[in-house]
Amino acid sequence: MGSIVSEVRLTLLVLVLISAGPILLEDYHLVEKLANFDRERIPERVVHARGASAKGFFEVTHDISNLTCADFLRAPGVQTPVIVRFSTVIHERGSPETLRDPRGFAVKFYTREGNFDMVGNNFPVFFIRDGMKFPDMVHALKPNPKSHIQENWRILDFFSHHPESLHMFTFLFDDLGVPQDYRHMEGSGVNTYTLVSKSGKAYYVKFHWKPTCGVKCLLEDEAIKVGGANHSHATQDLYDSIAAGNYPEWKLFIQTIDPDHEDRFDFDPLDVTKTWPEDIIPLQPVGRLVLNKNIDNFFAENEQLAFCPALVVPGVYYSDDKLLQTRVFSYSDTQRHRLGPNYLQLPANAPKCAHHNNHHEGLMNFMHRDEECVIAKENNFKQPGERYRSWAPDRQERFICRWIDALSDPRVTHEIRSIWITYWSQADKSLGQKLANRLNVKPSI
Repeated sequence: MGSIVSEVRLTLLVLVLISAGPILLEDYHLVEKLANFDRERIPERVVHARGASAKGFFEVTHDISNLTCADFLRAPGVQTPVIVRFSTVIHERGSPETLRDPRGFAVKFYTREGNFDMVGNNFPVFFIRDGMKFPDMVHALKPNPKSHIQENWRILDFFSHHPESLHMFTFLFDDLGVPQDYRHMEGSGVNTYTLVSKSGKAYYVKFHWKPTCGVKCLLEDEAIKVGGANHSHATQDLYDSIAAGNYPEWKLFIQTIDPDHEDRFDFDPLDVTKTWPEDIIPLQPVGRLVLNKNIDNFFAENEQLAFCPALVVPGVYYSDDKLLQTRVFSYSDTQRHRLGPNYLQLPANAPKCAHHNNHHEGLMNFMHRDEECVIAKENNFKQPGERYRSWAPDRQERFICRWIDALSDPRVTHEIRSIWITYWSQADKSLGQKLANRLNVKPSI
């Protein structure tokens, strides 16, 4: 069993005339303590490094058993334990939570049939639709490798080649770009999944989380003030609210499309840069998410918490969404790098139901592609333009000012500046004209 080791002890010394001398290699406990200390840090997430987690439950409130045979959605009143992680995307662990950045909204359902991970963001669309470009996109959004400073000119340079990003920028550069905290933030599954009914009928589905306390955001001056006082304000707000019994709650809604009707729209329903218009495809209520318990250990239940879109349960499956197909592989691979091949055995990641896993240490996956993902109905400009025109004039003006500020960086070349004005002109002619006039730049046709 070994000997009892006191919590705090002195190191063993070679006894010389004055009870001093070098440390002995036989001081096993000192060596072990230092060796463990040297290995306390694990690699941080390449994205979503800054985050906070909480536990709670999901309860079905509306019957959708006609759409899916998923056990955790089988009937109203059914509750499933969950753990949720909110995060910023680009910046490192410990960075301010008031930066203009998408937010992660990931939910792990511990169902009776295994774990289902709904790994989403606070915005319903994404920058790109081709997973091959994801590493390059992250490199552009990350700080400059030379100065370690995030620079708009690098971001605008990359996305000037990807007009499909305009829709995402109508969210990021909008007032929604800096949530007040995690409790007042919407969530979205972003990608298109598939629900499968008991009869085997499939339905494309989009998931949406709506906070019961409403959506609140910070404008620039407010974000500077809040972030200057507390760079962990959102984490503290989440923790303190739950500790005080003020439990955050979200309603889950879905949109569904019959795959047989996929070609009836002027956009591709599997294109992650597009939303499904709610006037055509209405939201259907499903249930509610309540976070009523703080995590017990930040490292074990936040840093070691691992999500993967590949984790689904019977009744929920993937679609041919190109970005989702890439994520299905990438997430598990990055968790193996970060946490080791047996990361699914960690308590936060293991299913609560009885399970047996014959997967030993994982298999590498190699995707060889020498062509881009092609979507026939790209239509990159319609939805961004519609979203811009739906805003009040003062909100439009703030959006324009953010773009003026970004495009005014002297390192943004005249060519890239012109490309962006052309993009926004195609989304909304008046928006493009306003940008062109203020920047004294003509669109690049």
